[in-house]
Amino acid sequence: MNDEHRFEIFLTVPPGLEPILLQEVKELGFPDPKQSVGGVTFEGNWSEVWRANLLVRGATRVLARIGSFRAFHLAQLDKRARKFPWNDVLRKDVPVRVEVTTNKKSKIYHAGAASQRVERALTETMGMQVAADADVTVKLRIDDNNCIFSVDTSGEPLHKRGYKAAVGKAPMRETLAALFLKSCGYTGHEPVLDPMCGSGTFMIEAAEIAAGLAPGRERSFAFEKLATFDAQAWQQMKADLPPMQVPAHRFWGSDRNVGAIENAIANATSAGVFESCVLQQIAISDRERPEGDPGLVMINPPYGARIGNKKLLFALYAAVGQVLKTRFSGWRVGIVTSDAQLVRATQLPFLPTGTSIDHGGLRVKLYKTDPLP
Repeated sequence: MNDEHRFEIFLTVPPGLEPILLQEVKELGFPDPKQSVGGVTFEGNWSEVWRANLLVRGATRVLARIGSFRAFHLAQLDKRARKFPWNDVLRKDVPVRVEVTTNKKSKIYHAGAASQRVERALTETMGMQVAADADVTVKLRIDDNNCIFSVDTSGEPLHKRGYKAAVGKAPMRETLAALFLKSCGYTGHEPVLDPMCGSGTFMIEAAEIAAGLAPGRERSFAFEKLATFDAQAWQQMKADLPPMQVPAHRFWGSDRNVGAIENAIANATSAGVFESCVLQQIAISDRERPEGDPGLVMINPPYGARIGNKKLLFALYAAVGQVLKTRFSGWRVGIVTSDAQLVRATQLPFLPTGTSIDHGGLRVKLYKTDPLP
């Protein structure tokens, strides 16, 4: 493998969260990253692809741009796809699937027909198998007659960290939780409390960050099935990860639902951070301020579009606000919800909000405060 060969690496993220992902990628020391629509790009080699999958908390996927050519009609796409250097990246013995997106600026506008041409090139010139459930995905984006090929190096989305066996209703994706924590200024050096913790995502992400644990340490990736993969170098990269640190602060989770607490305990144990977590089955109205330094309260409460009757939720949000105002002086607050009216019911001093983010088909926003008076 020629590790000096450099190409564009694209880390995807829900639109609106690109600036937070860019901040994370810069902090991890990737070379000259730049924000673009729907993600962050930088030039790198295959070892940096592996490192991005292993270390970046906020990205949804890591795509490697493997080449491009221009094509103005399907016959041209067919001919050039057959001459494309697939062998440099793909293995003949590993099935692939092909995903195509096009735009109106291109002469080739039928994604299905374009996909068939690329699939035929793979099967007839490389002898590969194309399968809808393949672990390796080749993505073709046709933009203004430019055919840009990428391979999805992640496989399963990166929010699947490899530890969460137990989830309840409306779980927060780990990648989103990490970006929302970062957006609230969390760096791992303060306690975090989630009084409606569900399966424990905010608490566990916060504890992992404080412990210096790599988010991809427990899972496998699609890049392990590419021709560019070097198993020995990958094992060395994981072996070189710094040892787990014992966090200086505790991470608090509570929920009125006993099943949610059981899930959170199982997930925190599986992630290896249970020793740093304190979990209690209590309602928000009984939530007391933990002893010690103030920190960050992160909540993904129910919102009417997803869980429960909206009229009943106004009282819940009002109770959240009352508990935080009276018991959590000095703590900052972050609330993720889809409904500005419910947020106003808390009567908390929220800062101006940013862009709404897609979360499971709903548009949600992060509402955050400075330290409470």
